[in-house]
Amino acid sequence: MQKREQAKLTGSTGGSAAPPAKRGRPFGSGSSNAASAAAAADSAAPSTLLGPSLQVHSAFAEHNNKRIVLALQSGLKSELTWALNTLTLLSFKEKDEVRKDATPLAKIPGLLDALLQVIDDWRDIALTRVLVKAPRVRLLGANSTITGFGLEYEALNSNESVPNPSTGSGAANKDSSVRKSTFKSRPTGLWVEEDGLFNLDEEGRIEKQQTAVAASNIVRNFSFMPDNEVIMGQHRHCLETLFQCLADYVTEDEELVTNALETIVNIGPLIDLRIFSSSKPSFIKMTEKRAVQALMGVLGSAVKAWHCAAAELIGRLIINPDNEPFLLPSASQIYKRLVDIMSQPATDAQAAAIGALYNLSEINMDIRLKLASERWAIDRLLKVIKMPHPVPEVCRKAATILENLVSEPQNKPLLLVHENAFAEMLFGDPRYSDIFARILYELTSRPSNKMASARGIWGM
Repeated sequence: MQKREQAKLTGSTGGSAAPPAKRGRPFGSGSSNAASAAAAADSAAPSTLLGPSLQVHSAFAEHNNKRIVLALQSGLKSELTWALNTLTLLSFKEKDEVRKDATPLAKIPGLLDALLQVIDDWRDIALTRVLVKAPRVRLLGANSTITGFGLEYEALNSNESVPNPSTGSGAANKDSSVRKSTFKSRPTGLWVEEDGLFNLDEEGRIEKQQTAVAASNIVRNFSFMPDNEVIMGQHRHCLETLFQCLADYVTEDEELVTNALETIVNIGPLIDLRIFSSSKPSFIKMTEKRAVQALMGVLGSAVKAWHCAAAELIGRLIINPDNEPFLLPSASQIYKRLVDIMSQPATDAQAAAIGALYNLSEINMDIRLKLASERWAIDRLLKVIKMPHPVPEVCRKAATILENLVSEPQNKPLLLVHENAFAEMLFGDPRYSDIFARILYELTSRPSNKMASARGIWGM
């Protein structure tokens, strides 16, 4: 708890602590000499970048900000393509690139909402009409004899044989109880569908999908800019659209889900799930519970590339104490899935899972008790340390998790089984010897039962 408060304090005051690492940054690109890069002109391309480099003037966005927003809102193919291409160039920035600044989101009012609307427009037509169409109830003029909305034939022809154009020539003799039915049968022709005038063909749907993916990629690029993190983390429409993309991961475009997931990971430390129940205007019906369910769905999906990002996102969300009431009800499913992810050979997945378990184990006693009794949890934590993991910080966190587990007296019988492994780590790697010395001391100095006192020798 002390660690989380300190992390939250440093994040709000802009301390010297390094911010969480961003996902998707290119490695090895750009000049390694920051001083020479800052002194170079804007038009000069970095010598170490491969391929052609297109430079954009830094004042372009300031001079064309209104045009960019209006082009996104117009819905015209040519204008939309120009705006998306322009924003892609302005928002992308290589690591240590010569261009000093990218376009901050705060300088273009209304831009984020316009980009999100492009994604929302695609999501509205992403499913087939048959799957999303629901019967509509005619309420306007329901008590009138002649409504003007297609019910006048049923009102006037109760005893006549005038054919009903909406259901065929034999509909006039139907029973009056059927005529009073709430739902009115509707023809299948597109020419009478309320939303059928501007139906898109397959080519139009593909273009809409491509524009949505391009817009999500721009939003993802925006999340890498420090000037945009606070704005995006407190923007309800942004979070609703991103979490809704995660909720529809089964039917949604995979690239769109990946961009949404990485965007949320980048702004994760600044997200407060209570925003979904705040007084800010809502665009998509999203609640705290649905957001956590969407995250859990991605964590258990078949796409392994999403597991690492979802685990990392859980570790960043739980840092905020205000998110605990929404994440802890799913804690039992979370830590079991994180233990499974630790068995994957990918080192980044192991690091994300251990980072999330590290934060979870420090905030809740119930998680520490259940994690210690999980079948492969302790073995896999020790395996990460013994391998060892390429990043020493990951090994230190794994050892700290074991130290947190041994702090609970109920876990001592479970951890005493691994006493020999702890002793090997104590004398093996000097970087973590102090942690394992505290673990062995905690196990044996205050035995909780006779078996522990008989086996305990290290703390005597």
